[in-house]
Amino acid sequence: MPDLKVLLISTYELGRQPFGLASPAAWLRADGFYTTSLDLSRQSLDEEAVRTASLIAFYLPMHTATRIAVRALERVRKLNPSAHLCGFGLYAPVNAGLLRRLGVGTILGGEFEQGLLSLVRRLEAGAPGPGLPQVEPEISLARQNFLVPYRDDLPPLEKYAHLTLPDDSTRVVGYTEASRGCKHLCRHCPIVPVYNGTFRIVQREVVREDIRRQVAAGAQHITFGDPDFFNGVGHSMQIVEALHREHPGLSYDVTIKVEHLLKHAGRLPALRETGCAFVTTAVESVDDQVLRILDKGHTRADFIRLAGLMRGLGLFLVPTFVPFTPWTTLEGYEDLLATLIRLGLMEHVPPVQLTIRLLIPAGSRLLEVLPLHNAAIGPFQQEALRYPWANSDRRVDRLQCDLEAVVQREAKAGASRTVIFGEAWKLLQRAMNEDGDEAPAPLPLVPPGPLRATIPYLTEPWYC
Repeated sequence: MPDLKVLLISTYELGRQPFGLASPAAWLRADGFYTTSLDLSRQSLDEEAVRTASLIAFYLPMHTATRIAVRALERVRKLNPSAHLCGFGLYAPVNAGLLRRLGVGTILGGEFEQGLLSLVRRLEAGAPGPGLPQVEPEISLARQNFLVPYRDDLPPLEKYAHLTLPDDSTRVVGYTEASRGCKHLCRHCPIVPVYNGTFRIVQREVVREDIRRQVAAGAQHITFGDPDFFNGVGHSMQIVEALHREHPGLSYDVTIKVEHLLKHAGRLPALRETGCAFVTTAVESVDDQVLRILDKGHTRADFIRLAGLMRGLGLFLVPTFVPFTPWTTLEGYEDLLATLIRLGLMEHVPPVQLTIRLLIPAGSRLLEVLPLHNAAIGPFQQEALRYPWANSDRRVDRLQCDLEAVVQREAKAGASRTVIFGEAWKLLQRAMNEDGDEAPAPLPLVPPGPLRATIPYLTEPWYC
């Protein structure tokens, strides 16, 4: 198969230029293979590229991306029934059964670059396309020597999410990864079924060169997509310190666990001094019972302490949440909003985070404990790629649906985060008083809503 062509497809990755296409493209091109990369969040499907490809591989890093890919697979198969199909990324192994029924012949999770290269070499050697049996491991945690990602055929960085600053100016955003996997075993996390407490680094010189090339392509800010930037804190700090020396005007953002931010508090001033614009942290809940069920490794008190620490350092904290779970009560949701008000974090929380509903995908560690915590779930829904659940208080689920609609409407209208927060409070009070005659309680301690965000934020903040 001397003219073997590989088509790599990403469907959605939070408005980022996908590292998950650029990295394997570099591996395959270094071995002499021709690759084309398509990002369907920014491009239409190239039918000619589909028809001429011997291998079509979908990158599946998250739930939304996988659902979009499932819909795209049918069209791809019709356009090119002789191509071998592959699914790779976090959500490929946990949805292997469904993907194989849809015609996907190879499933690769974890460190997938070597597996893709092995597959392409077998196809080039003349192995049959669609029916080629898989010999590569579905999940590989092997250590890899990474190559600098190949981004030349992806849409330019200007087409992706931007960083908006408090003065309404914007910055072009690049994206890279300094590590994969995670040392921790949070029960709701999609990383755990694949990496099971393992994490792998991307060599520092590779990360630095990847950033260098993105800066040359116009990047003014870098998002590090590591699940936890402080899993390998020495590795990560060396990268950002070198980054700041080479590009002193470049800003960046990272994601770090509450637990690690407190443990490595002595490192936080260096983040600020090297250009960190904000730190995202998955708080998930301010209810200690829910935090224990999720096995998050921190408490409500830890989060409150961290908020004070970050404020004192002048570092912006961006907490994310899963506020709607089988254990959420209206009183608990009121406590979440009131806590964010008291901590002065209303403008720090992307409004969509006030609406997130717990996702229970295939392979989730939550399945081990749900029956022990009075959570009734239904059978797995193939189309939705999740286990359905309902809160025992129907008002909670109705509030979540109403909030989604209001947040989408207000955000589209350009309302500030504080204004949207106030709308969430009103909806909550109506839900709490729907069977009574009491007027909704006023939103406590809220300053006048600013006309624009007061902290830096990315223009595409979805986290699901």
